[in-house]
Amino acid sequence: MRLYGISNCDTVKRARAWLVQQVVPHAFHDFKKLGVPGPNLDAWIAALGWQALLNRQGTTWRKLDPATQQSVIDAAGARTLMLAQPSVIKRPVVEWPDGAVSVGFDAPRWAALLEHQ
Repeated sequence: MRLYGISNCDTVKRARAWLVQQVVPHAFHDFKKLGVPGPNLDAWIAALGWQALLNRQGTTWRKLDPATQQSVIDAAGARTLMLAQPSVIKRPVVEWPDGAVSVGFDAPRWAALLEHQ
């Protein structure tokens, strides 16, 4: 199991603490320190859709100039922005052992997913 996000993100902190509490082994990839792996991003977009990954509610999105925001109209535009500004990716992104991908933290949903791994 690999968890992707930003270490100072509150949701990522909650998710990581929950995994530790549940004694679930996992690796953590920090977007700020290690960047966004392009092939993984492509797989996430294919699995979830770019709209599910793009956080239009966050501070990073709101600070973007309107022209940049308006340029994100498809997967290619979203991918370019996510690689350049990893903070616009909803967090955490999880690659589950069975190959599934999810975004966001929901403890009951994660518990159910772990039962099926």
